[in-house]
Amino acid sequence: MTSTETTEDAPRYVKLKIELIAEITDEGALKAAALKQVAEDEYLDDEERAQSVEAIEVDPSGSLAHFIDPVALLGEVPGIELASATWESAQTEFDPESEEWDEYTVDASDE
Repeated sequence: MTSTETTEDAPRYVKLKIELIAEITDEGALKAAALKQVAEDEYLDDEERAQSVEAIEVDPSGSLAHFIDPVALLGEVPGIELASATWESAQTEFDPESEEWDEYTVDASDE
């Protein structure tokens, strides 16, 4: 069996790990938008909807999780089908001046 045959015959799975740090600049706007999204989500049953609302009320990072869409991230990539996705959001300590976080810093002027 050649490497070409192996590539064509066997499915290939790739695990992507992406870490983003987002600054919440308007907690009220984020919360309102997340609550609206949950209210309009036709795929949530009543129990899931109640859990989502509770998460949004307790922690602003819970609001952000409702805007993560892995399908949108990979949906337009040819030859890819999303097999599974999990994600979470949690508050973190972040000091943009610390060298520890240099790899995470995005300079808008570079874009």
